[in-house]
Amino acid sequence: MNAAIRSTEELRRDISEIVEGGSPQVSAFAAWVLDNYQEVAFRSLRAAAGAASVNPNSAVRLAKALGYAGYDSFRADIQSALRENFVPYSKRAHALTRRSGADTWESLRKATNANLAAAFSPGMRTLLATCAQELVTARRIYCIGVRSCFSLAHYFTYVGAMAFANIVHTPNEPGGIMDMVSQAGPRDIVIAITYAHYSWEVVRGVTIANECGARVIALTDSMASPVARGAWKVVPLPMAGPHLIPSLAPALSIIELLLAEMVLRAPDAERRVHDFEERIKRFRGYVLSDPTTGR
Repeated sequence: MNAAIRSTEELRRDISEIVEGGSPQVSAFAAWVLDNYQEVAFRSLRAAAGAASVNPNSAVRLAKALGYAGYDSFRADIQSALRENFVPYSKRAHALTRRSGADTWESLRKATNANLAAAFSPGMRTLLATCAQELVTARRIYCIGVRSCFSLAHYFTYVGAMAFANIVHTPNEPGGIMDMVSQAGPRDIVIAITYAHYSWEVVRGVTIANECGARVIALTDSMASPVARGAWKVVPLPMAGPHLIPSLAPALSIIELLLAEMVLRAPDAERRVHDFEERIKRFRGYVLSDPTTGR
């Protein structure tokens, strides 16, 4: 029988007891879980055990010691706990007003460094390399994001389209996402970017993409995210910290890393970027085409 859904505090209490009293391997995995809820939420059984340097059986034994039928139900509770922990933006703003300037600065610095370390982890590189390999051979690549995530989607498509003919520019007019994604098919990939609060337009776009048979790469904050369900790949966005909204700086780094991995696999990318630059220079789109001469 599965354990009842636990709150974050209940999970932490119960897991901490196993850290203290479990067998060495199970205790080691339990200790790792306490510091890596997001990793548990996003990773498979084998991937999580590998990241914690324990045998997969130890992960299953932890789940059963906590009263779950298996690892999947344990992971589902972790996902629910993370969803429960969502902090509204207004409360984030309120929390910032209660901090000192020096404390805020230091907390933001530490959180940003930790987020970027996660973005540049070996596991992330492997995941992005897998995505890049399929993206460069896709018929069309669509990237959708609205509100704060529009800038990320726009950056990916604007910069990416310099090097790749199969990238479709992100729409900015009402209804544009549905119009665009409804044209997708099995040879296309839709990159969806959203986090809590999850934007309705992006969630609806992913639903349409799935119905059209396109593969979805979800850049999101949790496996509990509605765009993660049924996605071909889920790219976890490390967004922790006392920011006014969840931090987008690591998400931009991940997009830059993904573009770099794509260029590594595309011999024609250099020529296309060169041709793009020459067109803009020809029509004086840059104020200074050559900063060394001022012309």
